[in-house]
Amino acid sequence: MFLKHFENIINENIEGDGEGWTIIDTFGGSGLLSHAAKRIKPKARVIYNDFDGYAERLVHIDEINALRSQLYAAVGNATPKNKRMTKECKAELVKIIQNFDGYKDLNCLASWLLFSGQQVATLEELFQHDFWHCVRQSDYPTAGGYLDGVEVIRDSFHTLLPKFADNPKALFVLDPPYLCTRQESYKQATYFDLIDFLRLVNITRPPYIFFSSTKSEFVRFIEYMQEDKVDNWQVFENATRIVVNASASYSGKYEDNLVYKF
Repeated sequence: MFLKHFENIINENIEGDGEGWTIIDTFGGSGLLSHAAKRIKPKARVIYNDFDGYAERLVHIDEINALRSQLYAAVGNATPKNKRMTKECKAELVKIIQNFDGYKDLNCLASWLLFSGQQVATLEELFQHDFWHCVRQSDYPTAGGYLDGVEVIRDSFHTLLPKFADNPKALFVLDPPYLCTRQESYKQATYFDLIDFLRLVNITRPPYIFFSSTKSEFVRFIEYMQEDKVDNWQVFENATRIVVNASASYSGKYEDNLVYKF
């Protein structure tokens, strides 16, 4: 939802094709922000910190599609779409997954087979849940060229960002897991806890683009920092905030926030 705002901010603050700039997608996720940054500023150095191994998933799209096809065929008409599978149907799908001689993407499997929003860390945990027929009906498109020109690395943010702290043309793009939310989908159970949040806030400096949500405590925390003049409060003074209203369900409404300063 923030992609257009992200592009506008970069275009307004980085001249031309971005030559001489480094854009660090610190919590790279799917690589979408890295992809967008490289497309609009092609001569900038764009670093995609792929902590969760998303680039590896992109390499294996053909195998992910092959497993999807087998699972979808096996469900057939035995279970209506978005309904709970029978024990017999689940057992057949578990067998297909276990026997599949290829890449098994846990994120995709969870989205196809678990009740909406459920996340798991292992195949064994996946098999403990009831299965639901949410299997995608069509293949994922290939991702050729998606990360062309982007540097893909895997590093912790607290060792990556200090390397560029003194470079005024290094933009910190910060989209961390939201504090105080469930984070089972990340590689480490403590991937982004309170200590990491405080560490990130204290090494942030302009220019930065920081994403967060009212589902976390980020906005309240930086307001507290400025009111009480604690720690790294100056870097958030006079920062610009963009708010987008969002909803996870009919009743689950919240605000997504983008805070930036150049």
